[in-house]
Amino acid sequence: MKQMLRVYLIIAMVAAAAARAEAQPAQDKTGHPYIRATGEATVSAKPDRAKLEIGVVTQAANAQNAAAQNATQTESMVTALRHSLGQTAEIHTSGYSLTPNFRYSKDGGQPTLSGYTASNTVEIVTDDLAKVGKVIDAGTQAGANNVRGLEFQLKDEAPVRAQALTEAARKARAAAAAMAAALGLKVVRVLSAEEGGPPQVIRPMAMAMKAAASPTPIESGNIPVQASVTVTLEVAPAPPN
Repeated sequence: MKQMLRVYLIIAMVAAAAARAEAQPAQDKTGHPYIRATGEATVSAKPDRAKLEIGVVTQAANAQNAAAQNATQTESMVTALRHSLGQTAEIHTSGYSLTPNFRYSKDGGQPTLSGYTASNTVEIVTDDLAKVGKVIDAGTQAGANNVRGLEFQLKDEAPVRAQALTEAARKARAAAAAMAAALGLKVVRVLSAEEGGPPQVIRPMAMAMKAAASPTPIESGNIPVQASVTVTLEVAPAPPN
């Protein structure tokens, strides 16, 4: 019976200690009691730059013809793109390949050469978003047959990043202050503030689909920038009312 009472007493002491630990803020290495909280924020902004990859894919029985046909169509495409965007437009080659095509027999055995595929892709960067649809139309009408997609960007992400971090830090501090007040504590000072990784910029992607006999519609939307901040606040008992 005495042994059972001793066990119950130990359990009660452990439970009481756990309750006291939950009711008290943590302490750092220097003994400062603190409360830590994390805030997250998302700030959206209209993009002011677009990046597009557009190219020409051709096939022929031999490598020379595939490459020659590709060169002709690509030159026509680039000329049309520069005419649409202006001679100072940012257009550069982002990829080129010339690969053999093989035919595989259902019965196995060695594959046989069936021809060649040439691919030439250029990357276009423009700050005139209103022209993106016209650029796609100009390219495809001049021989382009491979549009990989669109990426909308911000020329200067710093102001939007700063705004997202500011909002995240404000939310983190407010959450920590609310917890402190609920525990009958007051905030003394900020011990630390840490960014939870670099702000995430979610760049909208859109596949450009060619509409027959009509301009290609392009809608850029907004670019959300997400930030996370963790703050550590030193706390102390609040003065009695």
